[in-house]
Amino acid sequence: MSLDLLIKNATLTDGRTGVDIACANGSIVAVETGIAGEAARTIDAGGYLVAPPFVDSHFHMDATLSLGLPRMNESGTLLEGIALWGELKEILTVEAVVERALKYCDLAVSQGLLAIRSHVDVCDDRLTGVKALLEVREKVKPYIDLQLVAFPQDGLYRSPNAEKNLLKALDMGVDVVGGIPHFERTMEDGAKSVRRLCEIAAERGLMVDLHCDESDDPMSRHIETLAYETQRLGLQGRTAGSHLTSMHSMDNYYVSKLLPLIAEAEVNAIANPLINITLQGRHDTYPKRRGQTRVPEMRSYGINVSFGHDCVMDPWYSQGSGDMLEVASMGFHVAQMTSRDDIRYAFDCVTKHPAKAMGLEGYGVEKGCKADFVLLQATDTIEAIRLKATRLAVVKAGKVICETPPKVAKLALEGRPASVDPAQYFPRSS
Repeated sequence: MSLDLLIKNATLTDGRTGVDIACANGSIVAVETGIAGEAARTIDAGGYLVAPPFVDSHFHMDATLSLGLPRMNESGTLLEGIALWGELKEILTVEAVVERALKYCDLAVSQGLLAIRSHVDVCDDRLTGVKALLEVREKVKPYIDLQLVAFPQDGLYRSPNAEKNLLKALDMGVDVVGGIPHFERTMEDGAKSVRRLCEIAAERGLMVDLHCDESDDPMSRHIETLAYETQRLGLQGRTAGSHLTSMHSMDNYYVSKLLPLIAEAEVNAIANPLINITLQGRHDTYPKRRGQTRVPEMRSYGINVSFGHDCVMDPWYSQGSGDMLEVASMGFHVAQMTSRDDIRYAFDCVTKHPAKAMGLEGYGVEKGCKADFVLLQATDTIEAIRLKATRLAVVKAGKVICETPPKVAKLALEGRPASVDPAQYFPRSS
């Protein structure tokens, strides 16, 4: 067998050890022990973890790396961020958005992040962000699956040309229908926008991803309308509610009705831990709400939950590095999901769960899947999150597109080891 790439002695996310992974013509052709054959390149994984690539199912690439333009968000609130973005939109150029987005994509690759769903604002009549990110999508196609959402940031009905611009963006090739019902002027307009956006998606055979109930108001209940419209229009599995933060303040009786409806409609849920805990609860003194939606409860109902990064150095968030392991870590901490199984679940929330929400084909480390994966300096998924493991190799279509040397500390301590490899220094997680 002639191979493009052969990975030897890998550990997989399901716990299998000593596994070889053979890649040819952009696909994984074998996952087993003791694979023989000539390969253009062979990598000894040394027992480290090979995982499918990280996936970010909620991001804003048109705003990324724009921190400080035209000014800083001094209050740190969601609403000042939206107002600041409105100021920035007026001076955006296609060239500037492309430049920043490509820089972020470089960063993403270095972190093993090879699939991103980015919302792009369509309330700018020039559609600057749309034009820019369509260009970026083509440029990064060889190494990142970039899925774009037509997002009426200022409200489908609140912004006068939003629907016209959204339809134009879809005609230009944007992939997914977006919305923000809780930002409309009334609850009624919000519910109306959910209906209209789902109808547009059904007519065009597209997916839907709504910024839904990103609020501390327990009466913001547009996720209920999204679940209903998903059922009515036969969109099961093709819709997503992003943020869903109002659920952290809803009464338990109502949630006991709501969660089965979401599960029945197969609506995907996307929490954004870093941003949700930063922007929500701003009107609280103490006790202070955490902000993140009810992830453990959703899991118990079989709802597909993802964790998104949302923002990196933009009007809403001054931090971020494109590291989905940081996102996973914050997600399980905030949800107090600290069992071994819970932490493994958090790893799934930045890999296979968002891949399902985005409808990615050929995703995974199995025979017949695309030869896309990342070699991590860790021995299992729990250790990968704990250590924010170094991405030793990032592979796309069977080719290594990024490599980072192992993180090994050199010690000068009498009577102690000469070096410390954090992935090997502690016992394997059970």
